[in-house]
Amino acid sequence: MLDDQNRIKQLDTFDALTLAANTPDQLRHDFSVPKQQVTAEIRNIVYCGMGGSGLQAEFVKTWPGLSVPFVLWRDYDLPDFVDEHTLVMIASYSGNTEEALSSLTLARERGATICIMAGGGKLQEQAEEHGDLFGVIPKAVQPRMAVFHSFRMLVDMLVAFGLVDEAKLGELDEAADFLDEVKQSWLKEVPTADNPAKQLAEKLVGKTPIFYSASHVAGAAYKWKIGVNENAKNTSWYNVFPEFNHNEFMGWTSHPIEKPFAVVDLRTSFDHDRIKQRFDLSDRMLSGMRPHAITVEAQGETLFQQLLYLVLFGDFATAYMGLLNGVDPSPVALIEKFKKELG
Repeated sequence: MLDDQNRIKQLDTFDALTLAANTPDQLRHDFSVPKQQVTAEIRNIVYCGMGGSGLQAEFVKTWPGLSVPFVLWRDYDLPDFVDEHTLVMIASYSGNTEEALSSLTLARERGATICIMAGGGKLQEQAEEHGDLFGVIPKAVQPRMAVFHSFRMLVDMLVAFGLVDEAKLGELDEAADFLDEVKQSWLKEVPTADNPAKQLAEKLVGKTPIFYSASHVAGAAYKWKIGVNENAKNTSWYNVFPEFNHNEFMGWTSHPIEKPFAVVDLRTSFDHDRIKQRFDLSDRMLSGMRPHAITVEAQGETLFQQLLYLVLFGDFATAYMGLLNGVDPSPVALIEKFKKELG
């Protein structure tokens, strides 16, 4: 089925696979964010974003490297430590996410420095009214499909506040060039026999995929989980090593007896030696109690490139999984209905 271009065109009405192929270009987008002057020293950062609007902040744990604490916040309020020495970054693709708006109100009350990333909506109105630094997220079919755009904007804003060296931006261009090379074998025109993304999708279809990684590429594992949920309309979860061995490891030893799962280890050459041992030992000790792990080995010269390799490979594989499930990868109709019902 995945080699039938007419069938792919019928199901993939928003052309999610072409959008995935064009994703590296998003890393090259220069948002030209002006340098910022702050009245109080920034001692910590809180990034507020839900769903796909918070995903790019996961990558900051890997790159570009910050000298102040960085917290990703997914809720209505804010951590108690937020004050005039905090940079609060608010992100919402729609610009109307209620959790983001709630956090913004509290950030103002506490005198934090504020910057906003949105596609418009109430957040843009707030930014213009109060003179906050504001960046427009370019339009996309879904927020998760603009994650590299949003990540580039996030880094540009960190540079504007003097929290990241501007020279680091060159690494984004290098990463984009690298992704343009490696994506060639994942494209929809490449037959399954030569296409690792299609091959993996065929192994995952009909199962609940579970993704494991080291902590430094947890953002990639989370993106795979989101991709299975939204592209394939399928349940999924993820976890990280070494935490996995302290709790979830035992969960595989008993119920449910029938385990209709697929286990995928997302591994990099930069994983700690003890993490590599944990991957191998866990798979051996759980033999017969869970499916044997499918290993995805990241490519790239740097940890950052390997992170993005895993992210983009996941975009292709989960889109193909959606097609095998007979669903359009792009729409998330039930989420939209839920938001309307919630009011």
